[in-house]
Amino acid sequence: MAKELKELTPRSVSYSQWYQDLVIKADLAENSDVRGCMVIKPYGYAIWEKMQRILDDMFKETGHQNAYFPLFIPKSFLSREAEHVEGFAKECAVVTHYRLKTNEEGTGVVVDPAARLEEELIVRPTSETIIWNTYKGWIQSYRDLPILCNQWANVVRWEMRTRLFLRTAEFLWQEGHTAHASEQEALEEAERMLHVYGDFAENYMAMPVMKGVKSASERFAGAVDTYTIEALMQDGKALQSGTSHFLGQNFAKAFDVTYTDKEGKQSYVWATSWGVSTRLMGALIMTHSDDNGLVLPPRLAPIQVVIVPIYKSMDQLAAIDEKIAPLVAELKKRGISVKYDNADNKKPGWKFAEYELKGVPVRLAMGGRDMENGTIEVMRRDTLGKETRDFDGIADYVQGLLDDIQANIFKKALDYRSTHTYVVDTYEEFKEKLELGGFILAHWDGTPETEEAIKNETKATIRCIPFDGDTTPGVCMYSGKPSARRVLFARAY
Repeated sequence: MAKELKELTPRSVSYSQWYQDLVIKADLAENSDVRGCMVIKPYGYAIWEKMQRILDDMFKETGHQNAYFPLFIPKSFLSREAEHVEGFAKECAVVTHYRLKTNEEGTGVVVDPAARLEEELIVRPTSETIIWNTYKGWIQSYRDLPILCNQWANVVRWEMRTRLFLRTAEFLWQEGHTAHASEQEALEEAERMLHVYGDFAENYMAMPVMKGVKSASERFAGAVDTYTIEALMQDGKALQSGTSHFLGQNFAKAFDVTYTDKEGKQSYVWATSWGVSTRLMGALIMTHSDDNGLVLPPRLAPIQVVIVPIYKSMDQLAAIDEKIAPLVAELKKRGISVKYDNADNKKPGWKFAEYELKGVPVRLAMGGRDMENGTIEVMRRDTLGKETRDFDGIADYVQGLLDDIQANIFKKALDYRSTHTYVVDTYEEFKEKLELGGFILAHWDGTPETEEAIKNETKATIRCIPFDGDTTPGVCMYSGKPSARRVLFARAY
């Protein structure tokens, strides 16, 4: 393991390679032989499962129910909403046939040309169209509203340049799709779910986020407005980490979904959709981890505490086993996930390096001298600080330490963002600060032409118009025209 750790590329040498090394060496995921796709390994999936479980509970607390809709979408459905199909057309995987047959040589299979589908099927890139076609049969009157559905699923978007977790041809996500009787109710839903994402990002991922609305050119295809949470990674680039969309009546009109209100009048339904994906895994890695490996927030760590015995004989191991057993039971009783690794196939030093690489928040170690002295060694992954503590009361100390680590890594990420957020007034200053990496708050005249020019010249995009940003009017840094407020720029993933 020591050799493997040395092979972890330092962030200062290549942030991109460090990320790739870490995902693979920490056993989170690997590239599949299917082009552009990934295999999420058990340890990586365990983190995703914790994310799922927490988010699922948060959705249900806000009145949502889980459902499941087809993976395949008839091509004609995508044609119903013009902006939507234009936004996804270049990323769609298309099913054209339904059967294979043995080739003439008898050595393999070929597509049977006689088995061509009458209408091609699109492998789900997102589900608005299939869901709104379904909702047409569910909604007749105001009594049927609201519909608050979520689905956990996979989607396919045919990406040419892929990176594990951040951008793959197939990825896992959840997508909420809701139907409402009024515009106000739908707007409130879209904002509510964005705040759910923000709460999850900050209180569980320990990742500070900026909340706001996307500019027209950056919004979801087919949406009236897109709300976003934007996080800042350690290389100074932004990562869009969750979005919520107010869809207006666009999809209701495209699929003729109407309801009869209390006065007997027919009206189109109002809609939202919202989602986060396994991209959150990439955000988690890049926000906190270091050159030694993963740094996981305790609330999402599959193993929160690992205990490693250090022994010279099997008798000594048996004595440590007996001493540790009640501690393991007590930690589990408190809802702390703990692993006691007394396997004899790896040395303690190897185990220390392995759990450090995998980001286990707290490591405890007990050897013969600790047994004699009634002590135990404690190491916290966030600071790599070690100390020797009395064994008595260690469960209380560990519980408090986990809370302290959660708070500390959030503060560290917040401090990084604070020192890498710049307020600028001129385009020259904007370009200078952009090279330092980070968020930039600057005036923009609100036109897509200026936005596109800045993007082409600097590769920086408007990440959002912040909800809580500076609304003092000013002058656009690029065009010199009047600007209503500052917006958030950054280079992004």
